[in-house]
Amino acid sequence: MFNVIILGLTSFFTDIASEMVYPLIPFFLTSVLGASPAVLGLIEGVAESTASLLKVFSGYISDKFRNRKVPAIVGYSSSAVGKLLLYIANSWGFVFAGRIVDRLGKGIRTAPRDALIADSIDPAKKGTAFGLHRAMDTTGAAIGVVLAYFFLTSYSGEYSRVFLWSLVPALIGIILLFMVREKKAETASRKPPSLKWRILPRKLQLFLIVAFIFTLGNSSNTFLLLRSKDIGFTPATAILLYLVYNIIYGLVSYPAGKLSDRIGRKQLLVAGYVFYGLVYLGFAFVSGPQHAWLLWVLFGVYGLYSGFTEGVEKALVADLAPSEVRATAIGLHATILGIGLFPASFLAGELWQQIGPSAAFYFGGGMGIIAAIGLFFVL
Repeated sequence: MFNVIILGLTSFFTDIASEMVYPLIPFFLTSVLGASPAVLGLIEGVAESTASLLKVFSGYISDKFRNRKVPAIVGYSSSAVGKLLLYIANSWGFVFAGRIVDRLGKGIRTAPRDALIADSIDPAKKGTAFGLHRAMDTTGAAIGVVLAYFFLTSYSGEYSRVFLWSLVPALIGIILLFMVREKKAETASRKPPSLKWRILPRKLQLFLIVAFIFTLGNSSNTFLLLRSKDIGFTPATAILLYLVYNIIYGLVSYPAGKLSDRIGRKQLLVAGYVFYGLVYLGFAFVSGPQHAWLLWVLFGVYGLYSGFTEGVEKALVADLAPSEVRATAIGLHATILGIGLFPASFLAGELWQQIGPSAAFYFGGGMGIIAAIGLFFVL
């Protein structure tokens, strides 16, 4: 459990740093740099998808060389560099570069870190471990959002000052990661991993296919924040909406993971996908300041979706994957989701610009409901 705690603290401080900047990006791009929603969709889609392509290869390399810790350190360090690029940004190209570097770091670290969590815990408690990690991660995210609000209002909208302060918790997270104890002896006898799709169990293959379908409608969270601005929220109050999401997400993650160890993963994942679909349909419905109150509810329910799915999905993949390719399978899951993020975010941006905001959210909501039905039968 020591590794789970240390990795949780690393994610805690890293997410403080990330959420100090992430909810500000759509406003920084559109209000300060003059970028359009389509540019926002392009940046988020390319950044997430490009980075996610690394996740399966990072997991493969971690399995091949029996090392989880080094790629995790490299990944977290890259994310810190990405925040530095945001600090010096004077055009959307710098923001693009900063997001790419930040997401590349996430692509490098995710699979080795999650495999390290799975390697460090009793198999019967994987849901609990991933749920605890998600809870610590998201608690950091909530604190990061509070700090973003504090610094943004204190510095009268000077985004670059907030970006600079985000480097402090990012560096603390990297330092903590060096304390992780990797059990290399236990992995020495494993067979060399393979990247072939056919080595995966049938149930895992079907789950990954449904997850990909879901991701095609799962555009970047920045569109939710941009929608709140359309409804009449200022950047500062929109950040408070995002805080509600993170608080609910953090509170739900650990009990959801623990519950999945007892009753299975299926019920929670199906419920999470349904919540996602309902939230996006709700965002399609809102049309003006008279619906502003509804956004507080929608962001809260969106937190339920994330709490029910994020840690539980990772535990499910760790359950279904053979131990010798665990990091590879976890990375493949993340890569498949990431590949879908580019068309999802790009399409959302285009639907928003060409037809209207509601079109983007109707599409996302419909895909969420379809995926929930598919998951019900697959699992």
